[in-house]
Amino acid sequence: MSRSLQDELKKKGPFDSLEQEATLAIMRTSDLLENRLARLLREYGLTLTQYNVLRILRGEGAPLPCLEVASRMVQVAPAITRVVDQLVALGYISKTQSSHDRRVFEIALTKEGSQQLKQIDAPLLDAHAALLANVPQNDLRELIRILEAARSG
Repeated sequence: MSRSLQDELKKKGPFDSLEQEATLAIMRTSDLLENRLARLLREYGLTLTQYNVLRILRGEGAPLPCLEVASRMVQVAPAITRVVDQLVALGYISKTQSSHDRRVFEIALTKEGSQQLKQIDAPLLDAHAALLANVPQNDLRELIRILEAARSG
């Protein structure tokens, strides 16, 4: 049986509210999942943020303005320019000035970036499956619904 959040945190008294306990449980779980996924991506020389940029570009299939990529990130990346420059240096994306607006830079996935993502795909799917192996499929669907409701609030 799994331990309660109160036990994990060695919290002596009860939480101040159910909402507080739920918020802290989400944060604790997020941290655990994030750390494990980050460890896997480090094996491929990437951070979660860098992977996220590559994933967005692959999904779009066409160049995107940097700010558009930033708006699609799972986690907010305040220094998107730095992340983009790192990926350019790795050869995983290209960066060109927009012909329509010289203030805008568009980025695109390179062949090398696409190949790197292909190497990561299966291990990452396996990691997702392993991390949530103890949660039944119906519960996962309900969890997704609950988290969507929380984000819409």
